[in-house]
Amino acid sequence: MNPRLKFIVAGLPLLMLGCDTTHQDNATPSMSSKSSHRSHEDKNADHSHAMAEGEEHIHPPGSHGGTMISLGRDSYHVEVVCDSEGAIRLYTLGQDETRVIDIESQSLQGFIKTLDSTDAQSISFEPSPQAGDGEGKTSLFIAKTPTDFSGKPLEVTIPNIRIEGERFRLSFQTKNSEHSDSPSMPDKMGSDSERELYLTPGGRYTAADIAANGSKTASEKFKGIKSEHDKKPEPGDKLCPISGTKANSNFTWIIDGKAYEFCCPPCVDEFLSNAKSSTEPLADPSTFIKQ
Repeated sequence: MNPRLKFIVAGLPLLMLGCDTTHQDNATPSMSSKSSHRSHEDKNADHSHAMAEGEEHIHPPGSHGGTMISLGRDSYHVEVVCDSEGAIRLYTLGQDETRVIDIESQSLQGFIKTLDSTDAQSISFEPSPQAGDGEGKTSLFIAKTPTDFSGKPLEVTIPNIRIEGERFRLSFQTKNSEHSDSPSMPDKMGSDSERELYLTPGGRYTAADIAANGSKTASEKFKGIKSEHDKKPEPGDKLCPISGTKANSNFTWIIDGKAYEFCCPPCVDEFLSNAKSSTEPLADPSTFIKQ
């Protein structure tokens, strides 16, 4: 289970998932963020009017098991995921929370502190392009929590995120550092959508790949094989490209003529879906190694 997260978004109330809603008066947008909110007002009018006055906009869980938050009156969204190794991942999405968007590649400079401290340290979220992201763009940013902050409730603030020429401010808190026995994995696909995904070529996924995989879906090929998620891979171990846990050679899939290893079938689903929407070369399997 991912840590429960409490988020502060510029211009929006503070929301603690699973708890009563509270407010923080000093969560104000920057001048540029205020301007961007006005520029998107018309675009989001229908969305805003659909909500009752004073009603909170509830987001569905993210596809990576994280929590979805809004930027710019729901013009954009960010899914925040904390893993058991202390990494914080930010996935960027559009107004439609199911639509991945790649934004300009940039180093997101933020500040991190414990909730009982006034002293903050600098933290950097670095771009980590996913399959399908355009040149010079990314839909994923990753930061590593400093060691001395491990196991403590934290507050992270990113003063400046650039999206399509506009700037936004984001702040969120980790409620606690409890971890589940296994990291969050993507949901398994339905049978019809699974066959469409695995048995039709597209993007970097070819007819030759389909044949190399036995013209089967992942659930057919891996039937009866148990997933065991190793959250503590050793240096040199292969990593699942989606979860970052130790890869299992039993869950190997050929994509773009290369053999990728995963931790479980749902992660194969997600990686393949990204590959089918990509015209750019995929990261080589050799890059998914624990350093």
